[in-house]
Amino acid sequence: MNHTLLKDHIGFTASTTSKMIRGLVNTTLKPFGITAEQWTVLKHLSFVSHINQKDLSKRTDKDQATLTKILDLLEQHRLAARLPNPDDRRSYFVEITEQGKKLVEEAMPLIESLYDDILLNLSSEQVETFMNTLQQIQSNIKKLK
Repeated sequence: MNHTLLKDHIGFTASTTSKMIRGLVNTTLKPFGITAEQWTVLKHLSFVSHINQKDLSKRTDKDQATLTKILDLLEQHRLAARLPNPDDRRSYFVEITEQGKKLVEEAMPLIESLYDDILLNLSSEQVETFMNTLQQIQSNIKKLK
């Protein structure tokens, strides 16, 4: 495929691949009662003791409204909790619950195995080049905003 044709297909291919991966992650997480979007937030919460919503929004690349909806669902399932920030009455800290930690512990090996299957037959050099390329594209996009 020539270079011009490749450039025309980048957006479509990236979008299609992202949807396919999200679909597989959703299928893998279905028995746990959460979605890929919720998983992203829950997984990030498992790495910190507590975090404010604004920082969590940045780390998960979710806008505030979307994050609020996700946190509402995670709280309903008792996987995360919002706690008042003693220094700022308008904000909350978010933390993972014991039940949430257990879910992450059970789901993580399945998600890791899924990504092993997705990356099957790719060398570590290919994966590293792919990640570097995606990061450069993201950097270029941020400059265009």
